[in-house]
Amino acid sequence: MGKTKLLLGLWITGLIAPIALPVWAEGAVSGNGGLTRHAVSESQQDKLPEVVQGDEMPRLQEMEPSASTVEEWLAQSIIQITGVQVNPIADELELVLETTGELPAVTTSIVGNALIADIPNVVLALPDGETFQAANPAESIALVTVVPRGDGVRIAITGTEAPPTAQVNTSSQSFVLSITPGMETASTEEEAIQIVVAGEQDEGYNPSTATTGTRIEAPLSDIPLTLQVIPRQVIDDRQIVRLTELADNVPGVEPYSGYGGLPSNDYYIRGFNTGESFRNGFRDFTFISPRDPANVERVEFLRGPASVLYGGGFNLSGVVNTVTERPLAEPRYEVDGTIGNYGFYRSTVDLTGPLTEDDFLLYRLNFAYTNADSFRDFNESQSVFVAPVLTWNISPRTTLTTEFEYQNYDYVFDRGFFPSDVIFDLPISRFLGEPDFSRAEFDSYYFGYNFEHRFNDQWRIRQGFGGLIINGGINEVTLGNFSAPFLEPDGRTLTRQANRTDEFQENYSVQTEVIGEFNTGSIAHNVLFGVEYARYKFAYDFFNAPLDPIDIFDPDYGAEPGAFEPSFFEEYGTRNIGIYVQDLIYLTPDLIVLAGGRLDFNDSFYRDTLNDITNNEESDTAFSPRLGLVYQPGEDTSLYFNWSNAFTPNIFGGSSRTGEVFEPERGEQFEIGVKQEFFDDRLSATLALYHLTRRNVLTTDPEDPNFSIQTGAQTSRGIEFDLTGEVLPGWNIIATYALTDAFVSEDNDIPEGDRLAGIPRNTASLWTTYELQSGDLQGLGFGLGLVFVDEREARLPNTDVQLPSYFRTDARLFYRRDNWQAAVNIKNLFDVEYYNTQGFFITPQAPLTVLANISVQF
Repeated sequence: MGKTKLLLGLWITGLIAPIALPVWAEGAVSGNGGLTRHAVSESQQDKLPEVVQGDEMPRLQEMEPSASTVEEWLAQSIIQITGVQVNPIADELELVLETTGELPAVTTSIVGNALIADIPNVVLALPDGETFQAANPAESIALVTVVPRGDGVRIAITGTEAPPTAQVNTSSQSFVLSITPGMETASTEEEAIQIVVAGEQDEGYNPSTATTGTRIEAPLSDIPLTLQVIPRQVIDDRQIVRLTELADNVPGVEPYSGYGGLPSNDYYIRGFNTGESFRNGFRDFTFISPRDPANVERVEFLRGPASVLYGGGFNLSGVVNTVTERPLAEPRYEVDGTIGNYGFYRSTVDLTGPLTEDDFLLYRLNFAYTNADSFRDFNESQSVFVAPVLTWNISPRTTLTTEFEYQNYDYVFDRGFFPSDVIFDLPISRFLGEPDFSRAEFDSYYFGYNFEHRFNDQWRIRQGFGGLIINGGINEVTLGNFSAPFLEPDGRTLTRQANRTDEFQENYSVQTEVIGEFNTGSIAHNVLFGVEYARYKFAYDFFNAPLDPIDIFDPDYGAEPGAFEPSFFEEYGTRNIGIYVQDLIYLTPDLIVLAGGRLDFNDSFYRDTLNDITNNEESDTAFSPRLGLVYQPGEDTSLYFNWSNAFTPNIFGGSSRTGEVFEPERGEQFEIGVKQEFFDDRLSATLALYHLTRRNVLTTDPEDPNFSIQTGAQTSRGIEFDLTGEVLPGWNIIATYALTDAFVSEDNDIPEGDRLAGIPRNTASLWTTYELQSGDLQGLGFGLGLVFVDEREARLPNTDVQLPSYFRTDARLFYRRDNWQAAVNIKNLFDVEYYNTQGFFITPQAPLTVLANISVQF
């Protein structure tokens, strides 16, 4: 039996304290150690500065200390592990931790066939994120990981064949673990237990990877796309109640007002409404879909057409994907409570951990309850949300995760104001509905699963399913006249009518993907091949009734609707089969190509179910290509270009005057940009310039206004900048700026040059927090938010009604200690009046709002 020796050397400022871990294992270290980080292929290892191979690695005795005296070392108040190196040396493997101070005592244990070393009261602060991973560093060692765990760091050394035993020897200058594997059994590699991160990997404000742009885990610096990740920490720091508030932190993105006040996850991206979002990569039609942030781990914003991976939909200008929290192997229990003005109450519970001693079955349960009044007269809402998740670690290479979400959202249906200058003379609290009638309630059910099997370290298969069913009913007071000036000649009386609707949505999708890594000579490939089947349907039955008018300046409530009569019953939807392929190609370490395409077979329908008439039914075949290029002239700089396409079926289009079926709308974008890392990758900046065109837009037929033709076009072009990450320890920042020129470029009815509704020309924002890192007030922190939004057009075609620009200030004060945190957030600190629009109705936004929160973790 050969010997593999692991030396765990701890670099301390001013001295070296080696820890030797001799590991007795079959065989010797393989040629290059098989070292990987984040499952990156062997051919790409030269891009990873943390893992250096062969003789290039420095020995412990060759390393220079960062401080010259013991006094300087003792002055360090917070002990951090700032670097990890793995040095294969003959029959030894040297693991070196670079630290800022002397480490506390290390405790060891055996879990399955893994040796665990826990170091308490230290922080893992690596340049590229708080985790290190080396796969197959020796023939009988499957994995070495260094990860955060609670208030400390865990080192896990996993064998491939049998559980080891450990003998501890200590001295003043070393800590030695002599590890001897047990007798080899008939077990196979599949029976080896892989120790995974026993806690959520926290990269603060600046996550280094994302999946939305490519459906694979890839460094953002290697992707020729404009993709920004908003992590859970930002959601918590800003006390986000509605996910659309995150638009403040993403350039080129604006919130889209929900259906009568529904907290849906809908946005304008680069001038165009997305109309949908995604949940773990599965389409979520947002119109009647409430979204609670309780179980959201991060939100990924891809700016630019996305049909290459997501098929035909409303993603001409981008995709917003919410990634939900997953079960953890380490038990954790968190309770959170928030109160605020306008009668706001919210409580959440987050429970996670193993259900079995061997960690084969893990669970997570999120619960949230919200009850709130509003600054709007008579408005109130109540939400109940529950989301259980189970992960079954079937084998070291096979996992199955199932999840379910239920949300009941009961609220006063309030669209706000009609688009007229007169509404700016009304108090923002003014309600134009009926308190005893205007009501809505939706029940949302989501079920999904994700099955993944790894054939080896290079190839894996994934199959996932997402199903969403929503049903609800609305009692709505709406306008009796949808044409300006909206009011009667007296300038104060608004005609109204009452609507009652039953609405239903179902959305199902199954995806199967094969992901692999291989080399062709010196060129490395990371390929994705996928097939998706999706079905979507939305149905609604409208009844209307007469309702008395209202004086908008002196309202008298209490009117009751007359008799309801059927108005229109409709349903529409799509059935889609998509086949897609993508290759992320490393031509050289500095030159990367992203190429892909998707072929969609799409059937759509639009029916009048009241009269049993099919208004439109068509089949489309569409191909959506994408090509991107990244050049990295330096370790911290990425220059990129992309050309991408998207399509949207014309579900409601019908046919032209000559009987021709309308083609899908098309989106095409050209984009260039630069990504720059600062301060050892703690801070990231992205600058992008783009030109996006939306074609095949329906416009009035000049020969017969009762029909349409497909000659319309709209254009959006602009500049976007964001700066995200940690400036100094404890100081986080997100700064953004966007210049968006979105206008009608071709139309037979709307004047060319009209700006698209709801899109500001200039926006800028800043969100920053600072937490004291030492002293008696350690844990005390402050936050500041600034948001500027330029004036916007209220409607298209443009009228004389514009939403005024605004400058809003937010603030935060918090204190974090041990396992609890208390915080106060003030939103709209100076009580600025401002408004949003969804293209017609104008919705006042919240004035000064105070939220006080306390959370406890066990």
